[in-house]
Amino acid sequence: MSIGQRYTSGSIDESLSELRRAALDTRPIAGLTHRFYRYPARFSPAFAAAAIASFSKPGELVLDPYMGGGTTVVEALAQGRRVVGCDLNSLAIFIGKVKTTVLSTDDRQALTQWAGEVVPSLLYSSTPEELPNVLCMRRTRNLSLPSTRPIKKVLALALLSLRNLPSKDAEDFARCALLNVGQWALNGRKRATPLHEFRRRLSITTQEMLTGLGKFERKLQEYSGMAAKPVLIHDTAVNLELYEPLDSEKASLVVSSPPYPGIHMLYHRWQVDGRRETPAPYWLAACQDGQSAAFYNFADRRAVETYFVESLRTLKSIRRVLKDGALFVQMVAFSNPEEQLPRYLQNMSEAEFRQVHTRDSKPIWRAVPGRRWHATIKGPLSGSREIVLVHRAC
Repeated sequence: MSIGQRYTSGSIDESLSELRRAALDTRPIAGLTHRFYRYPARFSPAFAAAAIASFSKPGELVLDPYMGGGTTVVEALAQGRRVVGCDLNSLAIFIGKVKTTVLSTDDRQALTQWAGEVVPSLLYSSTPEELPNVLCMRRTRNLSLPSTRPIKKVLALALLSLRNLPSKDAEDFARCALLNVGQWALNGRKRATPLHEFRRRLSITTQEMLTGLGKFERKLQEYSGMAAKPVLIHDTAVNLELYEPLDSEKASLVVSSPPYPGIHMLYHRWQVDGRRETPAPYWLAACQDGQSAAFYNFADRRAVETYFVESLRTLKSIRRVLKDGALFVQMVAFSNPEEQLPRYLQNMSEAEFRQVHTRDSKPIWRAVPGRRWHATIKGPLSGSREIVLVHRAC
């Protein structure tokens, strides 16, 4: 039975009803490894899980061509699917890897000791000789301000301490914990974070992350032999067919959230001391970045025409690596939905996707809770509402 024949109109309606319930779920993001890092514009794990459960089977290949924080990657593996994630952002690849890497017993023990003994000993007064080797003015720009300088130094001390961990996997896990708590302590804060609060939060967060990873590992064990390690591609989605396994095998489902036209989001930096940007996430993750926000959003938020040109290129590439009849499930928002949604749907049509409708034909719109949006329009932000789109590869 082909994918195109798998779903009757009745089963599609039932699945889309479940997808609607999941999309409108307003509970905070939680579970497994989803709270490792607050990646901008991440969508609900419940939504990704519902789409994967409804429209794919264990062992099939799921694709997220704009993977961001890796929500689809985690949920696909947790349900026994094989998965490919792709993103332009090296930070996204780093986070996706940490979220899906099972640690050894030695690594877990070392990280528990690091959180319980080393982290509380990170003191601002400490000045080891190697400290200048870790601090980088370019990669810690705007962290020398009075409100951020203490956290910056303790983060540097923490990075120095990672050399005592037993493996690269353990080091990356600790770096992700530093990303998590560094973001909490610095990004968009209205007051300086005291060091004792930072150290306490880092110890607790590391332990919580280890607990979440343990739950993820147990989910993997339920599908022993079905879900392999994820394939994470650091590249534009235009080049998907150049990479294994997509160069020889087509995906059975796409679940994703593409960049949003006309909406400015910082996928690559934090904002500190007002709206001063810092590339510190890349410093903590040991990733390289020298790109502008437009690079990660297909275009500058004012260059909407450029956005749709680049979007179409990626959609055509996705279609080439997707099985006939397979579904493409996505969440997307617009700064001007009345003009941009029809244009986006036209792009989907040109890329050879046909929209799937429910019996009542009501679109699934979702109010986005708790996000910082920087849209090109004034007043109530249209970009704070997302629409769920379901298309079939034709």
